[in-house]
Amino acid sequence: MTTLTERLSAEASPGRRRADPSGKAVKGNSRIRRDIEGLRAVATFLVLPYHAGLMLFPGGFVGVDVFFVISGFVITGQLMKEVDRTGRVRLLGFYARRAKRLLPAASVVLGATAVMTWLWVPKIRWETTGGDIVASALYFVNWRLADRSVDYLAEDITPSAVQHYWSLSVEEQFYFVWPILLLGAVVLAARLGVRRKPALLVGLALVAVPSFAWAVHQSFFASERAYFITTTRMWEFTIGAFVAILATRLDRIPKGPAIVLAWAGLGMILLAGRIYTSDITWPGHYAVLPTVGAGLMIAAGVAAGPRGPVAILGNRFMLFIGYLTYSLYLWHWPLLIVAREHFGGISVLTGLVIVTASIIPAWLTFHLVENPLRNSKFVGNTRVSLSLGVNCTLIAVVAGLMLVALFGRAAGPTIDPANVKGSMALSASSPKDDPAGAPVDSVRGGITPNPLEAPKDVPDLYADGCQVDTDVAEVVSCEYGADDAATTIAVVGDSKAAQWVPAFQVLARTHDWKIVTYTKSACQFSTATSVLDGEPYDTCREWGGDVLDRLTGDEKPDVVVTAGQRDSALTGDGDDMSEDTMQAGLEDAWTQLREAGIEVVVLADTPQTGSDVYACVSEHQDDLTQCTYDRDHGVDGSGVEVQKAAADELGAVDISPGAARGSGSAQGLYFLDLVDAICPTDECAPVIGNVLVYRQGSHLTKTYIETLAPRVETALAKAGVR
Repeated sequence: MTTLTERLSAEASPGRRRADPSGKAVKGNSRIRRDIEGLRAVATFLVLPYHAGLMLFPGGFVGVDVFFVISGFVITGQLMKEVDRTGRVRLLGFYARRAKRLLPAASVVLGATAVMTWLWVPKIRWETTGGDIVASALYFVNWRLADRSVDYLAEDITPSAVQHYWSLSVEEQFYFVWPILLLGAVVLAARLGVRRKPALLVGLALVAVPSFAWAVHQSFFASERAYFITTTRMWEFTIGAFVAILATRLDRIPKGPAIVLAWAGLGMILLAGRIYTSDITWPGHYAVLPTVGAGLMIAAGVAAGPRGPVAILGNRFMLFIGYLTYSLYLWHWPLLIVAREHFGGISVLTGLVIVTASIIPAWLTFHLVENPLRNSKFVGNTRVSLSLGVNCTLIAVVAGLMLVALFGRAAGPTIDPANVKGSMALSASSPKDDPAGAPVDSVRGGITPNPLEAPKDVPDLYADGCQVDTDVAEVVSCEYGADDAATTIAVVGDSKAAQWVPAFQVLARTHDWKIVTYTKSACQFSTATSVLDGEPYDTCREWGGDVLDRLTGDEKPDVVVTAGQRDSALTGDGDDMSEDTMQAGLEDAWTQLREAGIEVVVLADTPQTGSDVYACVSEHQDDLTQCTYDRDHGVDGSGVEVQKAAADELGAVDISPGAARGSGSAQGLYFLDLVDAICPTDECAPVIGNVLVYRQGSHLTKTYIETLAPRVETALAKAGVR
């Protein structure tokens, strides 16, 4: 009887000729599982249209999880055959087969992506993309993307042209580790004198259970990282591995139940693709539905026979797509991203056309790269295969490094900030409508920081580890200036507060001040509960409470300067968002500080630009008016309205430039709005006084903030801070 393991799909053993994408049978293909090749096509039809923006299956991302299950089944089946035949696993031989099968095509696409990025993608993306290409070639890009996903400074980085290599990296890491673990289980079983398969199943459980538990935990507490990291995905591979180990028993499932199980498995995959959305946390318990479904379909497919899913999955078209899956997956994503970057966005229809057209390079790669190398007797030699893999990897690494080098040349030297004016080019007392702040097409003498380097022009506190991430409630503070300073100023709030720290560092050099920072990403300093990614931002509320306790306790400063962007919070019943709730939370926090004898200065939120201004400037340095935005729209999109309402309610003294002297009645509470020195005219200029005003989103560059220091100094003097 031909077993399930013997009927593995086309990747099974070295030297076997794979079926042609036409679907015609060729020598050596009698053991191909046509239903598995068709299942690859199903996963492809879930993933590719989803990436193109078609939401017919809004959970199309589950197709990647189906690929993981198939890989676990195929690879474990290969290894089991070798163990049954020889009693061991030839690790170098296994890695050599993987190298010649996967690395050449992957390297071709990485090299092509580097060229397409250089030709058609804005320069601002070159460095990041080049680094991603290197990480993809070395198969650790998933960890790089995981780190980036929780990096607040990377919030405006668009999806990488090689972001899809994260799943290939996870697979390669599995391919590296799994044969070693399986071999260890086989050796241990032999030494202990126990049966091999029960030992392997125990070994599987020792991998699957912790991985699944970790995936569930991480999906709730660090969902951004959880999506990319290998440890949350290992259990998905073990589902396929479990099926492969039990293959001979699964062949004996009665036909009726097998048909039901196989179709149910396919239905579970399609159901997950249809009802899931990107709003759910992933991967966690939700991933059980499509992965177990894939496992059931594979497990029952042979026993189900022609009345199983193979009836629709085994036709010529599905086989054609199934055979091209790897190349299709490699090519479709960079073509989509390069088009989006080049044209500033594409429609769903255009995306679908690009995805469909990616069949052409995929077919060429399959016929000119994949198949010739897979069937080559010369490359079949273990040493040659490994050498081929290493050289292909090096070529892709060089392509990525060249893109990084080209970015460095394009960025060029940065002008010395000491030679530019920034906001000091504007009138000191009334910058509003100053012609020096009006938009112009170009500026003489260059721009600092160089727009290509703008994301790096950030406050020192980020490098110093002072900014608390969104998933952390622990309070972290940093100090700048003299330890024994006469006046201590605490800067408290989110990244909009953090952006002002460089101005206070400048002032601390000439004043007897110590600056202490308490900042947390996306966290307005308020006693209300805000929302992040559709969920209550509990770590923000906890962090804010602890900070308030410190500021009114042992770490009491003389002055608290606070700023923030969030303008709404959850109402008492937790069902709605309300600006009134946020206003009340702000008033409560400020009142507690004042009652503790602390002076409070509220810095108005800076305008929302609505675009990546620095990226626009990098491409339009001779047409800077392309990069302006409407002042009123920017102010309306910021959090200043709620801040001002709370300040007025408490009678705050307005110390903004041009404000009536002494306006407001509250003692110890002040409101400072510097928008006139950031956007003096109705259309906000991207460059003022040769200084680039903006970095990511609506954040100001460190350089421009430093030029605002004298204005901050003047305002604080009005508040009695000397």
